[in-house]
Amino acid sequence: MTDVLQVARAHVLEQGLGLSEELLVEVLRLPDERIPELLELAHEVRMTWCGPEVEVEGIVSLKTGGCPEDCHFCSQSGQFQSPVRAVWLNIPELVEAAKETAKTGASEFCIVAAVRGPDQRLMDQVREGIKAIQAEVDINIACSLGMLTQAQVDEFVEMGVHRYNHNLEAAKSYFPQVVSTHSYEERWDTCLMVREAGMELCCGGLVGMGESIEQRAELAAQLAELRPHEVPLNFLNPRPGTPFGGQELMSSQDALRTIAAFRLAMPHTILRYAGGRELTLGDLGTREGLLGGVNAVIVGNYLTTLGRDANEDIDLLAELGMPIKELQKTL
Repeated sequence: MTDVLQVARAHVLEQGLGLSEELLVEVLRLPDERIPELLELAHEVRMTWCGPEVEVEGIVSLKTGGCPEDCHFCSQSGQFQSPVRAVWLNIPELVEAAKETAKTGASEFCIVAAVRGPDQRLMDQVREGIKAIQAEVDINIACSLGMLTQAQVDEFVEMGVHRYNHNLEAAKSYFPQVVSTHSYEERWDTCLMVREAGMELCCGGLVGMGESIEQRAELAAQLAELRPHEVPLNFLNPRPGTPFGGQELMSSQDALRTIAAFRLAMPHTILRYAGGRELTLGDLGTREGLLGGVNAVIVGNYLTTLGRDANEDIDLLAELGMPIKELQKTL
């Protein structure tokens, strides 16, 4: 029987071709004693096809809480009895957050809002915020504002949005267990419009929500089919008051297998550490993931949960000899 890592070395490392869904299942089933070998291969793939640079990004929530959707992992849903309540940032606060992000050396600043999709009030505020940031901060601006119409996609292009985030969240087969107020296809359609409009597409998901190993592989394969520029990989941090609040944490071994599998599915893609890594992996696991396929991080806090101190991540990158990707403005 052919070993899956030998196949991965031939196809992914040597040819730059992502693994199939079936082979990703085999990767995710590798025993714990083979995790170091798996991570080493994933790191080789990352270095070969992406290089040593790590992209650093900061995020800020323009509108927190009060979302009408029922994503079962999210404490920002207005349908659950979670402690997060609706708050809006003003433009000066937005600019200050962008300045603080730029001080870390980050090249990306993402404006996020807890909404189904942007209404005119939000579109106007984002436009005003982007103008104010561009006047004072030299940084690429990304947005994550829910599902879009074609007209809104075109408007974001005109505003100068560099990258748009819209996660698939879960594999198509598991999606109905995660969200009931919108469909997987609605998310997929927004992602296609963003990519086809010329913005960079940031599209990832959340693991550890009770999905099977097969569904984890399915998510990786579906993301690979979508061909995003960046994939943020989140690990469930069970939030009080949400339907997934009682889920057990994903094991660090499963998290590391998942990181490597996503890298082997998408050898050319920016693979970003996102929410939940501190709780799931801790300091040692964070280091192992950076040596196992990850080549981007969100620094500082997330939307409703605390992250590591930004300086800890910056210091770790320096210790590992991984340069921070410099700002590259598009003309």
